[in-house]
Amino acid sequence: MNATEFRQATDMDTAWLNFEPDLPLAPDPETGKPHPFYVFRPDNPADRLRRILLRPYHNPPKLFFSGHRGCGKSTELSRLAAAPEIRRKFFPIHFSIRDEADINNLDYRDVLLILGAQMYRQYRAAGGRLPKGLLKELDSWRGRVEERIQASLSGRIAESELDARLDGFFAKLGAKVKLEPRTRHELHQVFERDITGLLEVVNNISHAIYGREKRPPLVLIDDLDKPSLDVARRIFYDRREIMLQPTCPIVYTVSSPLFYGPEFEAIRDRAIFLPNIKLHAEQDHQARDERGYQTLQQAVLRRMAPELITPQALDLAAGMSGGVFRELMRILRNAIDRGLEAEHARVEEDDVAAAAAEIRGEYRRILNIEQRHTLARIRATNQLDDPDRVATLLQLLAVLEYANGEPWYDVHPALNKLLDEERPDEPAS
Repeated sequence: MNATEFRQATDMDTAWLNFEPDLPLAPDPETGKPHPFYVFRPDNPADRLRRILLRPYHNPPKLFFSGHRGCGKSTELSRLAAAPEIRRKFFPIHFSIRDEADINNLDYRDVLLILGAQMYRQYRAAGGRLPKGLLKELDSWRGRVEERIQASLSGRIAESELDARLDGFFAKLGAKVKLEPRTRHELHQVFERDITGLLEVVNNISHAIYGREKRPPLVLIDDLDKPSLDVARRIFYDRREIMLQPTCPIVYTVSSPLFYGPEFEAIRDRAIFLPNIKLHAEQDHQARDERGYQTLQQAVLRRMAPELITPQALDLAAGMSGGVFRELMRILRNAIDRGLEAEHARVEEDDVAAAAAEIRGEYRRILNIEQRHTLARIRATNQLDDPDRVATLLQLLAVLEYANGEPWYDVHPALNKLLDEERPDEPAS
C-alpha cells in the first residue's frame, strides 16, 4: 500500500488495520514528505543523526543508532533515507538485515557481505552502471567465491553478460546467507581467510558509486538491533575495527542492551540513542508530561477519527503504552478488536484496560520472582543498579528508558498492578 493511500479511519475495521504494530512509516520517496501517520516527537535524537551526517567529515562516519524495540528506529531511518538534503549529499542504501540473513545466527562477515551486495543491487536497480574494470574485478572475485561452493564459471564474456551474471550472484546472496547453512559455512571459510578481499569488494563498489554519482553511498542498516546481546557483542565489540573499515558512511542499528555494558565504551563517541516518549517526571508519576501525551494521542488520531475513541480511552492508551509507539499500536489494535467483539461504536476505556491486562498477563507468565524484585527497585528509584541483570528486562520492554538530559528508567506501566500485588517488604538483592 502506498503511503498516500493511508487515511484516517472512520470505521472500526479500518482503524484496526491502521494500527499494524510493525508498520514502518516510510516517507514519500519522491518528495521526502512524511508518512500520513508520522508524528514529530519532541527533542528527537534522530535529528542529531541527520546533523552529523550533513556536516563535513575527514573520515566517513560510522554511527550506532539504538533504542528500545518499538520506539520508532525503523521509521526514523526511513525518514532519514528520504530526506532531500540527505539525498543531495549521499546515495542512500537502506535495507533491513532481517530480510537478508538469519538474525539469530548472524556474523560480522554476513553483515559486510550483505552490505556490499545491497550497494551493488540498489545502485543497479536505480539504473546505475558500474565501470567495466570493476565489473571484471567483481566477476573474478565471484568466480573464486563460487568455486568454493562448486559453482564456478570461466571464459571470456561480454559486458552485458558480466552485468547479468553479477546481478544474479548478488541477488542470490541474501537467500544463500539466510537459508543455506552449508553455503553460508563455505562463504565464512572463504572470508575468514580473506576478510581483506571482502572489504576491498565493499570499498570498490562504494568508490565506483561515488565516482559516477559524485556523492558517496550512505548505508543505513535496519534491524541489526534484533540479534541477541551475545551476537551484538561479537559483531560490534569483538570485530569493531573491521566494522569501521568500509570507506562509506554507515548507520548501524544496535541492540539497546549493548549500551548498558562495558562494550559501550568502544562505540560511545559514535552512539545515538532514541529514548521512549516521556509521560511523567522522574521520581514523580503525578507530574504528567503533556507534550508526551499529546505526541502519542496525535499518533492515535492520525490513524482513527476522534469519534471512534472516547477521550478517557485515548488517555489511558497513551499512558499504558509507556511512551513506546509499537506498544501503543498493540494496545489500540487489541482494544479495537475487543470493541468490535462487544459491538461498541467506539473504543471505550474498558476496552483499553482489557488490552493492558492482556499485556500484564504475558509478563506474569514469563517474569520470575527475582525479576519482579528488580522491577520493584527500578520503579522505586528510576535507576539501574545492575545493568547486566536487567539486559533481558530491557529486551522484553519490562524496563523502559527515558531522557531528561540524563537517562532514567521506569517499568512498563502495565506492570504496576502486578508489582503492587507482590509488595515485597525486602526486595531480594
